[in-house]
Amino acid sequence: MTVTNSLIEEKLKTAEEIALLLPNHVTLGCSGFTPAGYPKLIPVAFAKRIEEEKKSGMSFSINLYAGASTGEELDGALAKTGALKLRIPYQSNPHLRNLINQGETDFIDMHLSHVVKYIEHGILPKIDVALVEAIDVTTDGKIYLSTSSGMSATYLKNAESIYIELTDTHPLELKSYHDIYLPSHHMKGGPIPIINPSDRVGEPFVQVPPEKIKGIVRSSKPDAATVFKTPDADCQNIASHVLEFIQHEIKMGRIPKEYLPFQNGVGNIANAVLASMAKDSKFHAIQMYTEVVQDSVFDLIDAGKLEIASTSALTFSELGLKRFHENISAWKSKFVIRPQEISNHPEVIRRMGLIAMNTAIEIDIYGNVNSTHVMGTSMMNGIGGSGDFTRNSHLSIFMTPSLAKDGNISAIVPMVSHTDHNEHSTMIFVTENGLADLRGCPPKKRAELIIEKCAHPIYRDKLRAYYENALKVSKGKHTPHDLENALSWHVQFLKTGSMK
Repeated sequence: MTVTNSLIEEKLKTAEEIALLLPNHVTLGCSGFTPAGYPKLIPVAFAKRIEEEKKSGMSFSINLYAGASTGEELDGALAKTGALKLRIPYQSNPHLRNLINQGETDFIDMHLSHVVKYIEHGILPKIDVALVEAIDVTTDGKIYLSTSSGMSATYLKNAESIYIELTDTHPLELKSYHDIYLPSHHMKGGPIPIINPSDRVGEPFVQVPPEKIKGIVRSSKPDAATVFKTPDADCQNIASHVLEFIQHEIKMGRIPKEYLPFQNGVGNIANAVLASMAKDSKFHAIQMYTEVVQDSVFDLIDAGKLEIASTSALTFSELGLKRFHENISAWKSKFVIRPQEISNHPEVIRRMGLIAMNTAIEIDIYGNVNSTHVMGTSMMNGIGGSGDFTRNSHLSIFMTPSLAKDGNISAIVPMVSHTDHNEHSTMIFVTENGLADLRGCPPKKRAELIIEKCAHPIYRDKLRAYYENALKVSKGKHTPHDLENALSWHVQFLKTGSMK
């Protein structure tokens, strides 16, 4: 139960009352990260107000900033009004995605570590209103965030007005999980003092002037439950290849026996890797320095194999969240929730020497990666933090099933239709078929390894034929391509529905 105080009682309003106070043309900075700890009542009330007032000719426009993706009550509700004009830096809502790909909503796809500087330097529109979910607010303006940190501290710092959804869906013990630390972006500063994932260098709250808090609404609405599929055979095979490779690197002396901290992206493949670590007797306890912690972390805890997980959000399923609440006091030493510019900061990532594991939409034969666009033009979700970790980690591993759309799409192609991570930054590729270690390889060797190790057998001969023809057409140049046919696979799919 949230402790009652004079500030809360003085500022207490309904979501509908707060919605009436929001400007017609507004830049909102909202809490929330994949989707955890986002405001749920005020955005829905604001959307209802927009729909009603548009009938009488009122106009609205919204720039929406969050940490990453959020739930239907925020991204979905505002997108459906038609008033959402700009969204940064990452999203996963189907309706919003359609608006972006139809050209009705502008979307700036950004590395998560870059967002703060763009805001504080005035490159992006300034924040008018911060909407955040919190579990407590004190009379002197200390705001204790809920299940995510994301960009909340920066939005609270820079907004002209602050509105808070005070949730009772989490125990107050969650207050001690956050570590809020923001470096300056306006002057030369010292290093970020984080050496290990467990280091705490900030405060468990965000301090704001109390007078900036214009309204508080009580909420009992939980985060959208994350649904996880049981990892299929492809995910299990990918996980097996990754774990075998890590053990090989330890034997070669390139990873210490006590390991390096792990970063893992979102999704079933990442979950399969962690679950496999928990079951594999060759693996002992690990540390994590990542953006999002999901249910798979419980497998590590059960096996006694999690030392610490530093994250920017706790994104659990309904059952997972219940289990977390039941153990919230005992697990305080297991988790640290940080702002995303710290969880994704290149300096900290490079210093710790992370082992980064992320997923790709498609990979080309030279190791360029497309993480964001389907057929080169349609935005899926965004680059998120994959670029922050790919470029700066000790080891960068990209994982993907080799096929999509019932085998009509090959994830390994002659040339990616959109490039998010170029071959200078990528190292290791894994599909269910095998693992290609591209470190120290020139372009031609990279192509041979990716085709032989990662491509699905039904596309392998076709890839070999492309590469051999590219060698002839380019007369054996450094990176052989047949430019007339480099994107022919994508063109064929758009015309026929298959790359076969």
